[in-house]
This record gives sequence, structure tokens and C-alpha cells, in this order.
Amino acid sequence: MGSTQMIGIIDYGMGNLRSVQKAFDRLGAESRILSSPEGVAQCDRLVLPGVGAFADGMEHLNAHGWTDVIRGFIGDGRPFLGVCLGMQLLFEGSLEDAPCSDQPVTGLGVLPGTVERFEGRAFGPGRLKVPHMGWNCLEWQRPDPLLHGLPQQVYVYFVHSYCAVPQKGKEESVISARCDYGGPFCGSIWNQNLWGTQFHPEKSQRAGLQMLANFAEV
Repeated sequence: MGSTQMIGIIDYGMGNLRSVQKAFDRLGAESRILSSPEGVAQCDRLVLPGVGAFADGMEHLNAHGWTDVIRGFIGDGRPFLGVCLGMQLLFEGSLEDAPCSDQPVTGLGVLPGTVERFEGRAFGPGRLKVPHMGWNCLEWQRPDPLLHGLPQQVYVYFVHSYCAVPQKGKEESVISARCDYGGPFCGSIWNQNLWGTQFHPEKSQRAGLQMLANFAEV
């Protein structure tokens, strides 16, 4: 790869860190697992992986001092990638573990919208097997540097029960690809220097490696 810049992988106790790092290793991209925000100064790109519950994710980010660092990094225009829960945390809030539908758990608030369960209002009750797990295809909505070199309807690997629902009127500036599971949902996002995937690139074989290679070069 042509890039020699450092990719930081945020360790907040909620992600498949080594799987993501091994994928970058395969590509010859230099990456580093960051156990504290102090290491961000040496990084040109950041990745926020994630597995688990939204509220726990935010609690861990806050407890380890990551919240303002992530917002600042994105605000500075540097490339940032959120993976699965890491993408969901970028939104304003989530209904996962929320006391009620009008009181979502607060997220990072970088993107407008909320995270909702597949069986919730966005997709209708009782029609889906949740979690959504396995291979499914992406339908490009617009050109996205992360998807460069990949065909339309490329298959990627998902494991999730909740999905991001961008604020109405903001979908075109947020969603770069959709997937279908009881209805279309946000499969990936792109907004200037900010990317996110609801699927796991590190588990998506050749297609996922291509996306990570693209991120290392943007």
C-alpha cells in the first residue's frame, strides 16, 4: 500500500480489536491499538470498532475519556471509521435500553438520527429473526470512497439487532449504501471525512479488506 500513515484502533472494551488490526496487517497498513486517548496525537486515522450494547458503549467511551477526543478528531477533518456498534454510537441516540421511545440513550451526536431495533417501528413487529446475522448485500446509493473498486450488491457480513435510522431529510447526506432486512436499512454511511459500516469489514473477506484498504488511503 502507498499509505505510511498511522491508523489508531480505539480500545474502549467493546470491540474486536485484534481482528481489525489483523485485517490492516494483511494489507500492510500500519495500525496501533489505543488504550488511552493520549495515543491519538500520533494517528492520522481512527477506527472505532464495537460489539455489544449502545449504553455500555457510551459508558465506556465516557469513562475512558474518548467522547470529546472522537468529536474533536472528526471535527478536525481527519478520516474516521465506525464499525457496527462503533457506527451506531456516532448518532444522537439509541432506543436500545432506553426507558421509552422518546427518551433515547444519548450517543456521540456527530450524526442526526437514532438507532432502532429491527422489530421496532421502522420495520414492523414480529416479522424478522433478530439478530440479523450472516451475509447480505449492499445497494449503493451514491459513490463512496470506502466502496471504491467494489461491485454493486456486494455481500458483506452482519451481526446486529439494531440499525441506524438517520433523521428524515438527512438520509442523502448520511447513507452511502443500504441493505434489506424486512425493509431497507442503513448499511454504510459517508459524510465528508466520516465513514461507518453496520457490517464487519474485518469479517467480510475480500470485499471487507478492499474497504479497509480504501480507508487507509483516503
